[in-house]
Amino acid sequence: MRIGIAGITGRVGQLLIEEVRAAGATVAGGTTRAPEQATGLAAEVPLFTSMSALAEKCDVVIDFTHADTVVSSARALVGTGVAWVLGTTGLSAAQLGALQEASGDMTVVHAANFSPGVTLVQRLARMMGQALPAETYDAEIVEMHHRQKVDAPSGTALAIGQAVALGRGVALEDVRESGRDGLTGPRQTGAIGFAALRGGQIVGEHDVLFTSADEQITLSHRSFNRRIYATGAVRAALWTKGREAGLYNMEDVLGLPPL
Repeated sequence: MRIGIAGITGRVGQLLIEEVRAAGATVAGGTTRAPEQATGLAAEVPLFTSMSALAEKCDVVIDFTHADTVVSSARALVGTGVAWVLGTTGLSAAQLGALQEASGDMTVVHAANFSPGVTLVQRLARMMGQALPAETYDAEIVEMHHRQKVDAPSGTALAIGQAVALGRGVALEDVRESGRDGLTGPRQTGAIGFAALRGGQIVGEHDVLFTSADEQITLSHRSFNRRIYATGAVRAALWTKGREAGLYNMEDVLGLPPL
């Protein structure tokens, strides 16, 4: 299988090269804004400055770039027969629409986090959101990442929050609370709260807490190495072979039955 890597010169891009090769697949090449500045493993493979050029050389593209590129990438990939494994978070309604439209013509796997463990935490969070009444169980999501991270809450934290909201049958934007400071008043019943911590070089930590007057249940996940995201993305890329067009997620890749 020929796998292309969008943003191949980034930190995850280098790990993806290693994981593609470890899986016995071929690194068909990657995109980068400045091919002449490529170093390390990225300098050893074909480099392109456009998604359409990369699509001509591969069967599937793994994309961990930026939300701003989603619409243009969707346009470049539609009609090429190439599958798309997308790990970009923070998509707007228009960008999600472009993704959905593209999936009518091609196989797309989209996930906020390709870790199998995080995927299972999201699933459990949805089940707990459904089983534990919002009137009596407060849901809070706490995440911590390295000091260089520029967005908060993390895309994974928001995806977990979306799972809780889905289980409760509500829209996350209607019940989300984050960044509490000062005299905020009492916690709103049914709110899904977020707290973001930053420091050091922590890869990623996420805790989901459901707390009532009588008990607390906590789901925790710790990432020790970014490689887990690359390994999961390559697993998803291999899974796309022979799949019908559609929009899939990591639960599909793991073979989990629908809830």
